[in-house]
Amino acid sequence: MAPAGNAAPVEPGQVAMAAKMFLLVLLQTLIQYPQMVGDGLDEVTRLRMELREKLLDREMTRLLQELEQSSLEHSVRAWGALLWAALQQGDFWALAGVLGLLLWLWFICSRRSRQPINNGWEEGAGDGDGGGNEGEENRDAIVWEVNNDGANEGENHDVVNEVEEEDDVIAHNLRRRLEEHIEHLLQGRAMTNLVMDSFMMFFGHLLSDSSYPVPQRAIGVGSAFEGWSPREEDVVYSVLVPLNPPPGHTFHLEMDTSGHIPGRNFFIRVEPVCTCPREQQDDNVLCSLHHPEEEQRRNEEPNFLNTLCTGSYLDVEKTARWFYQLVRAAWPALPQSHSWQIVLLPSSRSCKFKLTRGRESLTVDVLFGVQVGNSDIYVSSQYTESLFTPSTVWPETYAVAEMKFFRHIANQAPRDSWHLKCLQLLARALVGIGFSTYMMKTIVMHLLNTIPVSRWGKRQVLRRLGDSMEYLRGSLEEKRLDHFVVGNQTFPQEILLPPDVKTAEPPNLFHRLAQDPTAHTQAMREYQELWGRIERIVVYGQ
Repeated sequence: MAPAGNAAPVEPGQVAMAAKMFLLVLLQTLIQYPQMVGDGLDEVTRLRMELREKLLDREMTRLLQELEQSSLEHSVRAWGALLWAALQQGDFWALAGVLGLLLWLWFICSRRSRQPINNGWEEGAGDGDGGGNEGEENRDAIVWEVNNDGANEGENHDVVNEVEEEDDVIAHNLRRRLEEHIEHLLQGRAMTNLVMDSFMMFFGHLLSDSSYPVPQRAIGVGSAFEGWSPREEDVVYSVLVPLNPPPGHTFHLEMDTSGHIPGRNFFIRVEPVCTCPREQQDDNVLCSLHHPEEEQRRNEEPNFLNTLCTGSYLDVEKTARWFYQLVRAAWPALPQSHSWQIVLLPSSRSCKFKLTRGRESLTVDVLFGVQVGNSDIYVSSQYTESLFTPSTVWPETYAVAEMKFFRHIANQAPRDSWHLKCLQLLARALVGIGFSTYMMKTIVMHLLNTIPVSRWGKRQVLRRLGDSMEYLRGSLEEKRLDHFVVGNQTFPQEILLPPDVKTAEPPNLFHRLAQDPTAHTQAMREYQELWGRIERIVVYGQ
């Protein structure tokens, strides 16, 4: 090796290039160093940073430009050049000086890391939640650190304000689109309720003295009546029409214990009951139990048992066809028929129809149900997960209880709560992905049952999205997502559940993933795709 004194001279361009490379490494160290503060970034904070990356690009670029123009930048360039020259020429004292510079930078970073970092971003400050959740707030709060030297305090405050303004712009744009959609839902719900009330009044007069079930007032269920929907267009308004047995009959529910169809499923046995008054049981009273001739005469005529039943059990498909006929017959007598046109749509287990008026349209899906005792649980004509569902099988539905749960949350929530908007964003991102909207709705209901509704405001929407995705990731890893209603001991008491529903083992909505490793692998890939979609919706609105 040539002696140090005979080393080739270092060209100025090489020194400048080396200094730039060295500066780049130092800048990366300085920018990334605050991540070591505390216990590290949790999953929610990582979500927030990922979603904010593009929004803060302008602010970060400006900060880096200012840093490059500062005296510290000039010092680093000079010392970087000196380090390169020292390495080339073997200058021990120059190398020692650079090491001293690094020690000084470490001291500055250590001092800054001990400074408070809650510059107005921590959730819960001043929201009246009290100090009981301080530890949880410190773990979960979304914080964006901006270094706070005395000389730049005003400028950094401006940066924080600009970031908050960006948050407000995002929230404003999302709010405008979502509120337009919610307004559309409200109009559709009002029209659906009006049409169904007209139908039920007509059916009540028509069937009051017949041997057929009398449909009761329709109950709006599903996403549209809960205040959100998977799609902003082609919204389907689902209603549940309870059926009461006709005089002289009763409905008896028998659970299907075969296990062929997932979930809790029932058969509705139709049983005759005595209608004879206790104080008057003579030959003038017509009761099928006491007068077999009258029973035989009724069986020979079209009636409830031989029209809507298969054997002794109420038949879903026969009930749907019967209701179609009622709708077709009743429509011309309804006041809405003068301005709206109706088209009956094919469906084997419900009555679906579409109303149109000019460019307006409304799709209504009428399900039929029988109430379980005096509770908010019904057995209904809805489809099951099975490829083939016998026409005498009526799955247990929790749609009414879930609708009432969202109403319960709405009664507690502030007027500007974003819990429904958050669910709407998640449902919109799910279109075309294997996760069903009911799965994501279940996750949001679990979170609403544990996170105070006061923490679902517009400033917390990114955090709640992160909570939802973290819940989904944990459920995917465990291959288990518990049903929200069944087996939920913390369900609101004002919503009535049968005792066996409260104590039952909650169905696993991810049972297919537990049985099929290929499906589980695909679900994990779709989870990553869902992340990207949510970021695009939040950042770009699409």
